[in-house]
Amino acid sequence: MSEARLLRIDAHQHLWQIARGDYGWLTPALGPIHRDFAPEDLAPLLASHGIDRTILVQAAPTEAETRFLLAIAAETPFVAGVVGWADFEAPDAPARVAALAADPLLVGLRPMVQDIPDLAFLARDSLAPAFAAMVAHGLVFDALIKTPHIPATLALLAREPRLTVVIDHGAKPDLVADDLAAWREGIMALAAHPGTFCKLSGLVTEAGPGWSLDTLHPVVDHLLMTFGPDRLIFGSDWPVVTLRASYERWFDAAQTLLDGCSEAQRAAIFGGTAQRVYLARRGRL
Repeated sequence: MSEARLLRIDAHQHLWQIARGDYGWLTPALGPIHRDFAPEDLAPLLASHGIDRTILVQAAPTEAETRFLLAIAAETPFVAGVVGWADFEAPDAPARVAALAADPLLVGLRPMVQDIPDLAFLARDSLAPAFAAMVAHGLVFDALIKTPHIPATLALLAREPRLTVVIDHGAKPDLVADDLAAWREGIMALAAHPGTFCKLSGLVTEAGPGWSLDTLHPVVDHLLMTFGPDRLIFGSDWPVVTLRASYERWFDAAQTLLDGCSEAQRAAIFGGTAQRVYLARRGRL
């Protein structure tokens, strides 16, 4: 495959093995996704939607799971990179980041900020050495945040201007309550930082079981207006997405929601930007 060809990339998907035991959030209450998911489960979906590569994202707050994912990536041609986890507050955090970054398949790191009680976690000075190590090793910071975490994320962006940040799931707007005023303001402030990108992913899960294109349009339109198509990145959030929609239904919805974009803009959202942000800097083309 030529390096010059623009790849179609699903920049957010998960694989897990429940018996590993470190997925605290993944309980039997989640029904259809409380089972193992392996590459062979995802491969047919990628093939039917013309997806060339994926970014595999952590689902447990352990380095053991990150190494588990890196091992999967090493054996799975369609996985181009892994966004893993590291303890950002460990005394030896820079060494831990460096050790993980020694594997070229690692393209980013993601603490599970949405599960951390301290809404100001990302603004802690104690995280500075870990973020400096990420910059030094060319890693992307995936921000798993909700609207209340945006002020601390803005403080992080002000303090770490060289850090490349990708906001996961559009910062999880509350589409059930349909209270988007604070989210809109926060997204606009995040998008003002040119080194910040945003994933077009996870939105149907936030919208609830009765979602429709009309539910999603205001959010996607705001993300397009603020970040622009060149800083949006498509992700399926599979298999979590299947709590609300099939892979096909979300993929088709995303295509429809971006009808106003040019062919070049859609190519960027569905792969080109992920290729540039996650893969090029780590030599993963």
